[in-house]
Amino acid sequence: MNGGDEVVTAPAGPPQPLDWKFSQVFGERTAGEEVQEVDIISAIEFDKTGDHLATGDRGGRVVLFERTDTKDHDALRRDLERTDHPINRHPEFRYKTEFQSHEPEFDYLKSLEIEEKINKIRWCQTANRALFLLSTNDKTIKFWKVQEKKVKKISEMNLDPPKAVGNGCVASSSNSNSPTLCLANGGSSGNDFSFPPGGLPSLRLPVVTSQETNLVARCRRVYAHAHDYHINSISNNSDGETFISADDLRINLWNLEISNQSFNIVDVKPANMEDLTEVITSAEFHPTHCNMLAYSSSKGSIRLIDLRQSALCDSHAKLFEEPEAPGSRSFFTEIIASISDIKFAKDGRYMLSRDYMTLKLWDINMDSGPVSTFQVHEYLRPKLCDLYENDSIFDKFECCLSGDGLRVATGSYSNLFRIFGCAPGSTEATTLEASKNPMRRQVQTPSRPSRSLSSITRVVRRGAETSGVDANGNSFDFTTKLLHLAWHATENSIACAAANSLYMYYA
Repeated sequence: MNGGDEVVTAPAGPPQPLDWKFSQVFGERTAGEEVQEVDIISAIEFDKTGDHLATGDRGGRVVLFERTDTKDHDALRRDLERTDHPINRHPEFRYKTEFQSHEPEFDYLKSLEIEEKINKIRWCQTANRALFLLSTNDKTIKFWKVQEKKVKKISEMNLDPPKAVGNGCVASSSNSNSPTLCLANGGSSGNDFSFPPGGLPSLRLPVVTSQETNLVARCRRVYAHAHDYHINSISNNSDGETFISADDLRINLWNLEISNQSFNIVDVKPANMEDLTEVITSAEFHPTHCNMLAYSSSKGSIRLIDLRQSALCDSHAKLFEEPEAPGSRSFFTEIIASISDIKFAKDGRYMLSRDYMTLKLWDINMDSGPVSTFQVHEYLRPKLCDLYENDSIFDKFECCLSGDGLRVATGSYSNLFRIFGCAPGSTEATTLEASKNPMRRQVQTPSRPSRSLSSITRVVRRGAETSGVDANGNSFDFTTKLLHLAWHATENSIACAAANSLYMYYA
């Protein structure tokens, strides 16, 4: 501003596409190595700080990883923050510990096997340097505490260990030449042991020292017998005290401290099961409003409910669904419309949903339709019949948003995953492969300008659409699918699972 003249800066354009690089891989397979079913990763979750990562597998194990590069760079980080300098470093994680969370069970009343597979993992608030997390299989939720325990050892004993017998009685004293026979619990068979007149000059009291630490995982609570159908979601509340669990027909509200009681807040089970038209597929608490949560259905709709309205939230506050295009209905319409995952953005303003073919971004203040739609693998549309016959059409892909809300990501087949820019005007659409060379199968996606409808920008972005091949011109492989991935809370870092391997990338 000079002499009353205002300097108006031009509005910033959309962010530039990120350059993704390989970071790490855990559990990499060698060529031709057969993957064991129990080792396949079935859940991934970063904690809120991004310093810890948890994975669950089909064998019921939970594996924890911790970030190592931040510990060595705290002083450097403070210096860079003072100078407002961007922090660019290679994110590094290391294996921390693992524990068996669930075991296979058998329900004798229903003659039903209950798998040990971990369906979801959610981190809880930390306390006293201990980590807390929830894990669930199809029926049972467990609350775990992982803490470093110091291993205590007794040193400086006034004993000569090679001469000790039983529980530590001394066969001969350093100040006595007469050996004394000792019994198993420290008793003596003779009465000839006596203290010398001057006492024992070298008597040392035992000292307890803790030289090393062990990580111990302990199950604090078990939340069981509350779901008749398979649990598909668990979600923590922002109040830090409660969480929800959802199955096909019901959503229950739990208190972390109370494991024998839950409140049913959503029940879509009809009086006659023949009237059932849709099921619950995913549920998520709002990140900041403890009274709001959203759940998705197999019909492609998302319902936002407010716990302040009533105890049983069968009536929703808002319904989000996209009207069906006239003339587009087919046998597969309802199947591919089923939403497999929903996630709130960090600020709670937007929701991301994944159905079989697309990612949709929703504004919770606008229930007329999605703000943006991203085509994940449109080239598979002519193959829907084959996908139906081999059951791939029922695969449940997860989705995630970046911490800044500028990008979204989800998986596909052939171990590919897609990253889209969702900022206004962005045409970013990146395809990466879960391998050490993520850009190996990268193709340049033609940019398409966004179209404005009323005042809302709705963007439909597509990859290469070649029938019979994937987005990179390669034959697609339905057996290698990337279902699970997670985005770091504060940095552009993604962890994704390809069978039993955990790949990590950064930009």
